[in-house]
Amino acid sequence: MENNFAVLDMYLFETNTLLDQLDDILLKAESERKFDKECIDEIFRIMHTIKGSSAMMQFDSIMTISHKIEDLFYYIRENGIEQKYNEELVNLVFKFTDFIKVEISKIEKGQKLEENLEPFEKEITDFMKTIGGDSSVLKTQNEEVAVTETSSDSKYAIKIIFDDEIEMENLRAFLLVNQLKEAEIQFKYKPENVDSNPETAEEIIKEGFFIYIDDKESLDVAVNVVKGALNVKNYTIIEFETDEKDETPEETEEKTDVPKNTLTRNDKQSLITVNLAKLNKLVDIVGELVIAESMVESDPDIKNLNSESFNKATRQVRKLTDELQDIVMSLRMVPVSGIFQRMKRIVRDMGKELKKDVDLIIVGEDTEIDKTIVDSISDPIMHLVRNAMDHGIEGEEERIKKGKNKKGKIRLSAANTGGEILITVEDDGKGLDPEEILQKAKKKGLLTKAESEYTEKDIYQLLMIPGFSTNEEVTEYSGRGVGMDVVKSNVEKVGGTVVVDSTPGLGTKIIFKIPLTLTIVSGMQVVVGDSEFIIPIKNIQQSFMAKEEEIIRNDEQHQDKEMIIVREKCYPILRLHQHFNIDTKVTNIEDGILILVESGYSRICLFADDIVSELQVVVKPLPVLLNKYNLKESGISGCSILGDGSINLILDVGNLIESM
Repeated sequence: MENNFAVLDMYLFETNTLLDQLDDILLKAESERKFDKECIDEIFRIMHTIKGSSAMMQFDSIMTISHKIEDLFYYIRENGIEQKYNEELVNLVFKFTDFIKVEISKIEKGQKLEENLEPFEKEITDFMKTIGGDSSVLKTQNEEVAVTETSSDSKYAIKIIFDDEIEMENLRAFLLVNQLKEAEIQFKYKPENVDSNPETAEEIIKEGFFIYIDDKESLDVAVNVVKGALNVKNYTIIEFETDEKDETPEETEEKTDVPKNTLTRNDKQSLITVNLAKLNKLVDIVGELVIAESMVESDPDIKNLNSESFNKATRQVRKLTDELQDIVMSLRMVPVSGIFQRMKRIVRDMGKELKKDVDLIIVGEDTEIDKTIVDSISDPIMHLVRNAMDHGIEGEEERIKKGKNKKGKIRLSAANTGGEILITVEDDGKGLDPEEILQKAKKKGLLTKAESEYTEKDIYQLLMIPGFSTNEEVTEYSGRGVGMDVVKSNVEKVGGTVVVDSTPGLGTKIIFKIPLTLTIVSGMQVVVGDSEFIIPIKNIQQSFMAKEEEIIRNDEQHQDKEMIIVREKCYPILRLHQHFNIDTKVTNIEDGILILVESGYSRICLFADDIVSELQVVVKPLPVLLNKYNLKESGISGCSILGDGSINLILDVGNLIESM
């Protein structure tokens, strides 16, 4: 049963990946206003693969529709298509890839698939007739393959044995056949019909799967493909003896059973899929290992040993723990490109629906982020892009009146600042009107203080109160009660924050500040009075002692206006004991220490009593009970249990900077 789920997971992953690739190809074809040979071949290949694997899984609706689209592109590949039909073709394929996506969603939810496919098939057939094709006389690629694959006069064969008990061996064989076709070599294979006959799996288990090839050059290419294929246990190369006169293989059973030259591969494929829950468990164990190591190092009895050999051993353990931690973290890192690329389709579809011409500019799509975080921010990013399209970007006439380029822009970017990821959705639309937002909040009874006390930043935060919406009209894309409050809560679930900035008339920028990972950080432990805090190393630039005369004060009566010049740049000073209202005897600048920290592009100096040590800590979330106090906005991101059992609060440098 577990193997069946593994096969289904593989099918879903592969099909969703291919559909994403297909979206990109169609968007490229639409922007270039042509279907070139490479584009047509790629679409044909994708639909051929989806058709075959869906047939194996017995998902008839997906198999039937993908087969029809495959036939369509087979005709286009052979006969071409007039440019005037390009837009109609793009819309048609998008329609049916969306149909397949809906069917995939049904599979994931365990729902029944569509059975009445005649209207869908007819639409594709009618289009084929429109562009000049007659589906009744199409010689499909399947028929063509059947002619060539029955002969057995090849010079070489590769016998392939798949891993034991992987199930659906014919599916593995079919995937391998597709890889060989992509390598553009001539070959035949046995058993045939692996894409449509599940019974061939038994034959493959008993006899193996055979690839037949005529020349040495193609053989070398095929061997390289087989070496890199999934689930191949081993393979054998067979060279048939030939008659020197006609150079055709002798047709004897003996020759296939007694190979002249063999080469066996027993090494496993280097890529595997891993259940995310198992990875998360591994991360938790590594976290506990870090804590246990800290407990050993901080034990007073062990400290009193003063053993050089023990200290050397603990340094080695720390080094290995660091490496283990880095590897475990990297296992869960994936690029944000998957989310970003999906936004292209949303911008395209909404642009046509709303009659808005908008460019989507993508920056930093190779930036990597924790897989669990990616899953949490996908919907918020989609919501922001839809908002920008729906009521951020103005209509063409309005933009021209304002002196703007008639084509709008949405900029989607990701950047790694060293310890956090900044994801920005920015548009050059009409921006947000602070006064309008304030009045709407007042009308809804959402204000908690006098209007005059609200800064522009405070006003934008009102957008994230549940039920608040700036859109007057309910449209297909927004105004249905799913607003910025959902965006904010989803981002905060992964320890992130949402920052809204806007210039009326010029555009809106919304930034997600997301932690790189959720678990272990290197930090500097500092003391403030009787309290201890952890400052993430990623945020620290330097620490230094300062003299009283180096401090610049705008107002002698208010110490919170202090600044200091470091390397010819002026930075404000935040006294941690004042910020958190902690009693301490260290209030004189010369008695404490300054720590220059940064988040994004902003820097400040934190003033603490002293620095204790550098250490690695496991980040633990704050108790839910404390959520009502908005501790994150006060500059506390979480807590950590140290080896001696003490609890230290972890500072959120980004929010400390924003508080100033």
